[in-house]
Amino acid sequence: MAVAAAIALASPAFAQDRTPTQRQTLVQLAYVLGQSHALRQACMGPDDQYWRERMARLVQTESPDSAFDVRLRDSFNSGFSSGQAQFPSCSSESRAEEAREAGRGRALASSLAREMAGDQPVR
Repeated sequence: MAVAAAIALASPAFAQDRTPTQRQTLVQLAYVLGQSHALRQACMGPDDQYWRERMARLVQTESPDSAFDVRLRDSFNSGFSSGQAQFPSCSSESRAEEAREAGRGRALASSLAREMAGDQPVR
């Protein structure tokens, strides 16, 4: 949930204006969102689009150029494929992994938010 909040609260900016570190963090976050999507769908069913919608919001907020858009989407899809392959069905292990990924996503989102706050001019 914190990941979704960080995405929603992030100031609109163009992904191509991000530092290389921030861009890599966005790619890692896209992977976590994809993996989280697969893990959640394993338990909630294929109609659940919670994390895919969050990914769409991230892409909309960042307005990446076409090359970076492909990179973000590929990362999301790789995370999704990895999550599906490791945990094809709902289990206590898949739920534990979902919780671990949520923590990883929170850490990435917090790191990105801190970096972005550091880039803002002091008023």
